[in-house]
Amino acid sequence: MSRVQLIDSAHTTADREALLSHVHKAFGATPNMFKAVANSPAALKSMWGSFGALGAGVLGAKLGEQIAVAIADRNRCEYCLAAHTMLGKGAGATAEEMSTAQAGQAADPKTAAALTFALTVVSNRAQLSEADFAALRGAGFDDEHIVEILAHVALNIFTNYVNIAFDVPVDFLKVALNPVA
Repeated sequence: MSRVQLIDSAHTTADREALLSHVHKAFGATPNMFKAVANSPAALKSMWGSFGALGAGVLGAKLGEQIAVAIADRNRCEYCLAAHTMLGKGAGATAEEMSTAQAGQAADPKTAAALTFALTVVSNRAQLSEADFAALRGAGFDDEHIVEILAHVALNIFTNYVNIAFDVPVDFLKVALNPVA
């Protein structure tokens, strides 16, 4: 059971209802994570705006979802792992690509470099070396891509922490976390 109220858009304030209606239109339903975050209209507006902005970015939806599942697995967020696995398949990734990304790996060297960088950011709390940046640039990423990868990391840490801290019930098809090494 969630540690914060899951806001029902039919029984809330106009500002919350307006924000949740955008989410509902995009998903065809209102996922529990957004209902939890709707306790703060400012937080929901920030989260939803970030999803929209990054969805229109240079990385593309598929890579964004691959980054999301890698971070979700690293942070042990079952909610985000389930949601982003589904969204990744909708963005054109195969089940195998999403499973491989969950482990922080990819057959494509450019995708693998992005996942390695994203997980290094998470694991090292953004204490990065010049070699971390050189590897990403060597794979073909420029500064715009690098900043956007970091933005994806930050957004996914936000959503992971929301779902873990608030114990938000998973309302997507569950995906098993990788065993902890």
